[in-house]
Amino acid sequence: MSQNSSRAALLALAVAAFAIGTTEFVIMGLLPEVAADLHVSIPSAGMLVSGYALGVAVGAPLLAALTARLERRTALLTLLGLFILGNALCAVAPNYSVLMMARVVAAFCHGSFFGIGAVVASHVVPRGQGARAIALMFAGLTLANVLGVPFGTFLGQWAGWRSTFAAVTVLGVIAALGVWRLVPSLPELHSPDMRKEMAVLRQPQVLLALLMTVLGFGGVFTVFTYIAPILQTQSHISVGATGWVLVLFGVGTTLGNLLGGRLADWRLMPSLIAILLVLMVVMFAFTWTMRDPVAAVITVFVWGVAAFATVPPLQMRVVQQAVDGPHLASTLNIAAFNLGNAIGAFVGGAVIEGGLGLPMIGIAGAIVAALGLLVTVWSLALERRGATTTTGATVGI
Repeated sequence: MSQNSSRAALLALAVAAFAIGTTEFVIMGLLPEVAADLHVSIPSAGMLVSGYALGVAVGAPLLAALTARLERRTALLTLLGLFILGNALCAVAPNYSVLMMARVVAAFCHGSFFGIGAVVASHVVPRGQGARAIALMFAGLTLANVLGVPFGTFLGQWAGWRSTFAAVTVLGVIAALGVWRLVPSLPELHSPDMRKEMAVLRQPQVLLALLMTVLGFGGVFTVFTYIAPILQTQSHISVGATGWVLVLFGVGTTLGNLLGGRLADWRLMPSLIAILLVLMVVMFAFTWTMRDPVAAVITVFVWGVAAFATVPPLQMRVVQQAVDGPHLASTLNIAAFNLGNAIGAFVGGAVIEGGLGLPMIGIAGAIVAALGLLVTVWSLALERRGATTTTGATVGI
């Protein structure tokens, strides 16, 4: 492919990622409106977030199996069709139950789309640029936090929450047209053998890569889930200003995502170890910097950079290790990100419920990230030991 064609394909994938990221996170900004309109409590409306996460976890392996025999572009278009259907149902849902079902339907495409999309992105660029290509696709997801969620929330507050999902539906149609027109057919990725795909899950390095994702990213959501009350009660930042701090965090995630892609293409595992170390230190420091508004804002930005700098190398590590079955492994790694989100939220909640206080969440997040760092170091050590053994055997022969 030419350079322009590659960029166009990645842009189409990024637009789709932007739409998916927006629909995942925008519900958190619209909970009061949804709860009031559907006559349910705020906690019940909050379950729409959990319902989406459940849809991602269940849908990732299921849709990977169902789309296994489809050509990869066709699979992406099928998944986007499911996404469009789910969001259209959200926009017209007459009650809470239908809205919950629609959220789950929209979520089903999430894991498989990013899993397949990551493999496709790494194949439309020259060799050695795969991680950067994945980072460009995931840039759409990070931009959703910077632009999609704030503007989606504003639209929903101004014209009703249904208008936001209607807008996302239109965006999904635009993304599907872009994928259809700009993403090439890749015959070499046609019809992956599901027996081979399943077989790679027996490989220790693939399982370690998935565990690295769960723990490495789990540390992020240990803190991020409770960032609003932390900023408002510990940093004494107003409710209105909190949104702008989160926009700054989103800018950091966008920069971190692009940085992580370049570092991963340079030296994947050493870069990942360094990023996780920085992430751990930043969250540990946040325990104290959250007490000063200026220091807190600076820390949140740096934390955003470090947090999403982990995404391209974590995704690329799985693709590299699962050579004989990258599609399912890549898809399951997206589910692993969501599992990490859930575990992180649980750990942070346990800290609060245990009466340890909001500042201790920073330490808890650092501990979870440290576990991810240990698994990463262990994985690299095993890899180097295996390479040494193979080299030794070859020399002996």
